[in-house]
Amino acid sequence: MSLSKQSILLEKVKKALSISNKDILNDLKKCCALLRESFDHFSWVGFYFADFDAKTLHLKAFSGAPTKHTSIPFGKGICGQVAISNQNFMVPDVKYQDNYISCSVEVKSELVVPLFFEEKNIGQIDIDSDKINPFTIEDELLLEACCDLISKTYGSSLLSL
Repeated sequence: MSLSKQSILLEKVKKALSISNKDILNDLKKCCALLRESFDHFSWVGFYFADFDAKTLHLKAFSGAPTKHTSIPFGKGICGQVAISNQNFMVPDVKYQDNYISCSVEVKSELVVPLFFEEKNIGQIDIDSDKINPFTIEDELLLEACCDLISKTYGSSLLSL
């Protein structure tokens, strides 16, 4: 993706996030839909947020087919591993990943990027693709920028999701 396309998309995300600023979940759903519709290799986009007491992640907003994985323990699957590692995790082909939770037989690859608030990993954006090895470093950087924008837009309100 070119830098200009990334900038344009980030501006669209920013506008989607500032539409209501009162309904965070609705704005996050709009963000998910915008990202999914902007890339043919993003077949599912979702945001999980952490419950630190229960050590679980909870799906709060998504675009794509519904999933039964709405609650994921820290350490389980790609999302659960990111909750512990605090690092991006790109999986080119999920069939070679031992600790993988299958959401759908169509999912071939996954990219998860943590969302930080005040340097604490409070959630993440999860991207599934029905293609093998479609993700690029540009995708990863775009998702980092989206997470940063979300953190700056909503701040501590994200902690109550």
